[in-house]
Amino acid sequence: MNKRRHCLFTNDVETTSIWLNTLRDETGLKVLEEGMPILLDIYNEFNIISTFYFTGYIAKLFPDVVKMIIKDGHEVASHGKSHLPENGFDVMPFEKQKRHLEETKKLLEDISGQEVISFRAPALRVNNETVRALIETGHKIDSSVASQRFDFFLSFGGFKKLKWFTAPRLPYKVDPNNIFKKGNSDLVEVPLSALFLPYVGTTMRIFPTITALQRHGINFESKLNNKPVVFDVHPNEFIDESDEIRIVNKRSKNPIDFFLKDWLRSHLKIKNLGPAAIPLYKKEIQFYKDRGYKFTTVKQYCIENQLI
Repeated sequence: MNKRRHCLFTNDVETTSIWLNTLRDETGLKVLEEGMPILLDIYNEFNIISTFYFTGYIAKLFPDVVKMIIKDGHEVASHGKSHLPENGFDVMPFEKQKRHLEETKKLLEDISGQEVISFRAPALRVNNETVRALIETGHKIDSSVASQRFDFFLSFGGFKKLKWFTAPRLPYKVDPNNIFKKGNSDLVEVPLSALFLPYVGTTMRIFPTITALQRHGINFESKLNNKPVVFDVHPNEFIDESDEIRIVNKRSKNPIDFFLKDWLRSHLKIKNLGPAAIPLYKKEIQFYKDRGYKFTTVKQYCIENQLI
């Protein structure tokens, strides 16, 4: 295995309004016109390449959101059809999973002219049938498992995500019947980094001090076992929608789910939303830049390390 330490800054591109806790086309337009240019400027400033996971919904609505990353050498990857709760890969039957994967892959390939082989599930929701669905639709890499991460049941699929506690930390070939275990299938899992708390843009914005401690721990671990750093951020974290009246949209009829996954989660997630997130993200990148990490795409990392 290549011994140089790697940093994979990844991006999930969708129409979610964090400010309004809902999916909407108006936010997708702001992602295209504001969030994505901010992210691409940051990556150009640091001269790094990255992987962008697009939902089929935003790609079909705004094809330019895909086209705009290509000239800089970033990877186009699939984020499923949409972020609707009913489109979670942990609740969809096998045939529906396959259909969503096939349609989104074809759409992204038609727009970008690139072969799409990397996938991340919306809200990281997967089940054991997802392995076969991904393989049968030509995907080779998944990055939906966040090993040893606890989400405090603040997201959909919270109980199934408890399986993350026993998942391997290093990239691995997946068991054909269990995406959370090593096996001999043709699918490679590249786990998201976590140290109990998520190591993502949301945590970076809400708890910047904790994230600073996390990155030192993650850097220490990478020194020991060469684990790649895998960070997840969203372009909609860099847009400002605060000029709109804020109403927390209810996505669940269950009152406990509404409190945890809508009211509490949405109130936490607006901290440092918009331009305030830019210096926090730059600080995150600079930390690894100063330590000589190689920044690359998920696909290129797997090729260089002979995982695919």
